[in-house]
Amino acid sequence: MPRKKAGAAPAAKRAPPKRKLAEEFPEGEVLTDSAKKQWKLGVPIGQGGFGRLYLADQNSSKTVGPDAPYVIKVEPSDNGPLFSELKFYMRAAKPEMIQKWTSSHKLKYLGVPRYWGSGLHDKNANRYRFMVMDRFGKDLQKIFDETSKRFSHKTVLQLGLRLIDILEYIHEHEYVHGDIKASNLLLHHKHPDQVFLVDYGLAYRYCPEGVHKEYKEDPRKCHDGTIEFTSVDAHLGVSPSRRGDLEILGYCMIQWLCGKLPWEDKLTDPNYVAGSKRSYHSDIPALIDTCFPGKKKPDEITKYMEAVAALDYTAKPQYQKLRDLLLQGLKSLGAKDDGKLDFSSAPNGDVPVKAQKRKLPKTFDEEEAGQSEVKKKAPRGRPRKAAATSPKPPPKGRGRGRAKQQ
Repeated sequence: MPRKKAGAAPAAKRAPPKRKLAEEFPEGEVLTDSAKKQWKLGVPIGQGGFGRLYLADQNSSKTVGPDAPYVIKVEPSDNGPLFSELKFYMRAAKPEMIQKWTSSHKLKYLGVPRYWGSGLHDKNANRYRFMVMDRFGKDLQKIFDETSKRFSHKTVLQLGLRLIDILEYIHEHEYVHGDIKASNLLLHHKHPDQVFLVDYGLAYRYCPEGVHKEYKEDPRKCHDGTIEFTSVDAHLGVSPSRRGDLEILGYCMIQWLCGKLPWEDKLTDPNYVAGSKRSYHSDIPALIDTCFPGKKKPDEITKYMEAVAALDYTAKPQYQKLRDLLLQGLKSLGAKDDGKLDFSSAPNGDVPVKAQKRKLPKTFDEEEAGQSEVKKKAPRGRPRKAAATSPKPPPKGRGRGRAKQQ
């Protein structure tokens, strides 16, 4: 998904030139990638920006069916986002690279989409760039909206573990994502317990050839990213970094647990959002108290956010220590990292599926109460109401300030 940048552009600034959306290709169109491999298009399943997304499979005499394992993204060749995304995929997402990492780190899977090919395609005097990727199912934002804007505590911790796996991989390959959010997290179309981080059109190469970018505030880039989740650095116009990715993940986990971040009522005021985050950044317990006003607090999230807040701009995160914090949270729930998520998914696009009934997750307080009273007999009567999530004003405190350089 494209990043949303808060605030209107100055009146004197010209709008970018308008470009036409890629024309729709007919089902059965064959595209040949740069390695001379041919791919056949199926039905279109989505569009966004200037591009279109199609089901696809390797070229054969068969039509591309609803179970096709690939998708092809197509954009006019002079558009920037897909070209930038291609650079990331070609450098860091080839199948053999992902497989090697998965094996060496003893992971069941890694939630980074695999790159299968790319090329240029001419049609009706127009030139298009295309990329072949794995096919996925539903995005977590749709599921979040369908489940009363809450995920279970166990699911949030397991999502966090999988995202740390993903971020460690892309960080080790010199990139940061910078726009982690539920709409950029897709479930596998056949394995709904597997979650993948997508959209690398704005991924940033923070450490080219092993040299970390310098900390530099740039007013022209202030508030870049999706406003409710973006990092304190991004609010200051600093280029994305590893600590920024992990901070964004922290905000996501908090929202998935409690339903709403304290600054969400004023997303049209980026300075207010930035000020709130800076204040809470110096007092993480106050952020947790605001989001979880009941007696039970997700202590592992507090410790995670404090560990991330302590990172210098150029510091390499201790990914295993962050994972251990979330694993300790699972242990306190009487749960373990079994890789199972407690929601189901269906494929995106025009491929119809039978709707499944989904049990709504408990609120955070209800789930915590259930864990602490697991040996007691459940009382009869009406279930208690969900805890209020209305935020209180942010506490006063110092902002992050300039980071130390290594």
